[in-house]
Amino acid sequence: MALPPRVYQFLVGVFAALGSFLYGYDLTIVAEVVSSKSFLDKFNPTTTQVGLVASLLTGGAFVGAGMAGFSSDLLGRRATILGGGVFFCLGGGLQTGASNYGFIIGGRFVAGIGIGILTMIIPLYQAELAHPDVRGLITGLQQFMLGIGGVCGSWISYGTFVSYTDSRQWRIPFGIQIVPAALLSILIFLFPESPRWLIKKGRGDEGLRTLAQLHSNGDITNPWVLAEQQQIVDQVNYEQEAEAKSLTELFKTKANFRRIMIACAIQAATQLTGVSAIQYYSVTIFKQIGINGTDTLRYQAINSVIGLLGEFLIMLFVDKVGRRTIIIWGNLAMCLTYIISTILLEQYPPSNNNTGAHWAFVVMTWVFNFTFASMGSLSWIIPAEIFDTVTRSKGVAIAAMISFAFNTMIGQVTPIGMANSHWRFYLLFVITNFSNAVFFWAMLPETKKLALEEMNMLFSEAPFFIGNRSEKIRQECAIGGAAMLQDLKTGVHTEEAEHVEQP
Repeated sequence: MALPPRVYQFLVGVFAALGSFLYGYDLTIVAEVVSSKSFLDKFNPTTTQVGLVASLLTGGAFVGAGMAGFSSDLLGRRATILGGGVFFCLGGGLQTGASNYGFIIGGRFVAGIGIGILTMIIPLYQAELAHPDVRGLITGLQQFMLGIGGVCGSWISYGTFVSYTDSRQWRIPFGIQIVPAALLSILIFLFPESPRWLIKKGRGDEGLRTLAQLHSNGDITNPWVLAEQQQIVDQVNYEQEAEAKSLTELFKTKANFRRIMIACAIQAATQLTGVSAIQYYSVTIFKQIGINGTDTLRYQAINSVIGLLGEFLIMLFVDKVGRRTIIIWGNLAMCLTYIISTILLEQYPPSNNNTGAHWAFVVMTWVFNFTFASMGSLSWIIPAEIFDTVTRSKGVAIAAMISFAFNTMIGQVTPIGMANSHWRFYLLFVITNFSNAVFFWAMLPETKKLALEEMNMLFSEAPFFIGNRSEKIRQECAIGGAAMLQDLKTGVHTEEAEHVEQP
């Protein structure tokens, strides 16, 4: 019996989101790997080499995101997902079977290419397959599945850390990641190509059959399917004339420059919250206050569940509360957790056995991860919604590359900073979280519930400095966009009437 179309779309979306699961999983296992005694005894890495384990994954992702922006248009969405899965399997295999440190860092870079490809292409693939009524739910799976990957990675790495003393401590977490990547690579052949890509490539009959498969149980005469096909054809024809032919065109207009600035700023700011430092080097950081590695990994496993709860709540309330409010107050809350954590690190060095200080530090880390959902989720939502169809693929690709570039930097400097500056290194994140809040208060317009016409007007005509005028500006753009849309409809009706009156 055929599945209902929307159930089928949801299952395809969940399956595709395995790519995001891989990213979340790989981010969290690093802390256990680089602190495992068997790993350190076998490879004896320097502080810089330890940093490479984390930073080369995101360095590879920077390259992969750029590759995906071009390969998805040239080869198709499915082929690009397949390529990302293959890269990840190869990288995972190199890490799992590593006999020297070169295999580890090489495998991290290759796996990172796969991560970059998958995190770039999967939201686009989901959006192009989903019915408008469920598109928000399906594309929202990106961050949620990343969080689930983090939960699995935290508990698996904690289990191997406390259960083994040999190389299984780190080989098992590395090896398990190959399974979902291989599953994604094999089963992608059973799922449809993007009908939008097929139509853009002149394969209209295949595109129509795919639309029918997604929305009408294969009925190619369904009126909604035929209307959707015509809409895609019209839009593709327009985009082929108007789309940005080079990256420099994204910076030539005020609206495009603002969009690029906001998208890149939010991705960079997300990494400057310090989340990657805690994910990668929690064992090193917690040692600064005297908490041992086993306890740290257990606390971080609990932390991953708390973060997932925060991401779920963001999905529920982001359209009601608004983007600006969540981002500004989220950064201020994270700043406060760092202020308290920095004081605890300074006042209670490892030599002091103070259980109260330990628990206070752990709780502050949990609160930080809960409030981080404000940036973690919106760093994917906002870039996808502020660009128009002409600039979206290139704009999102650039923003993703910025995210991975800053992630790489944080991953590389954190072990060096903690080793040389100790508790003072946390002051960096006190400053960056506060400056994030100020920047987005000043520069980020509210985008909730704005249609495309209203979004274009927002970034074309709204002042660069927003401040406390956000809601007033949003309402003005909503009114102006609605009037523009009504003018367009009136123009269409007038044109139709003129055609009717002609002999």
